[in-house]
Amino acid sequence: MKIAFLDRDGIINLDNPLYTYTPGDFHWVDGIMESCRMICEAGFQIVVITNQSGIAKGLYTCSDVEALHAYMKQEFAVHGISILETYYCPHHESVSLCICRKPQSQMVEKALARFGASPENCFFIGDRQRDVDCAQGAGVKGYLVKTNHNLKKVIPGILKNMT
Repeated sequence: MKIAFLDRDGIINLDNPLYTYTPGDFHWVDGIMESCRMICEAGFQIVVITNQSGIAKGLYTCSDVEALHAYMKQEFAVHGISILETYYCPHHESVSLCICRKPQSQMVEKALARFGASPENCFFIGDRQRDVDCAQGAGVKGYLVKTNHNLKKVIPGILKNMT
């Protein structure tokens, strides 16, 4: 199996410094549907990896995040795109330490093990160095892109590098 790991905030939806945890606050990054379609057509499954520190800070709940992810998956499905899984870390170092928060690689490693994917057949797109560090920690190629950037122009190059 080949997996494309995508960060959520700043890659799939517009980054919001006040946190995104309701469908009303969720705004798609331009070109994300077309970009994900290209990824799927190249034979990759999509897994979302996201830090959600607002949970640890008491700003919203795991249920809020899970409801938002259900909405996100449903909207992708309307466009013919399947999201294999979404992993999120509910911790923040100011509240509690963990081994899952990016830049740690546990969420990616869990997905690799669960779906039997080899790291060399996978890549991770994120908008923060911690995303790239997370990918590299799991042996996956990491790509750093600008926050809220339309990925349509970078996806062909990434897919070419993966063949």
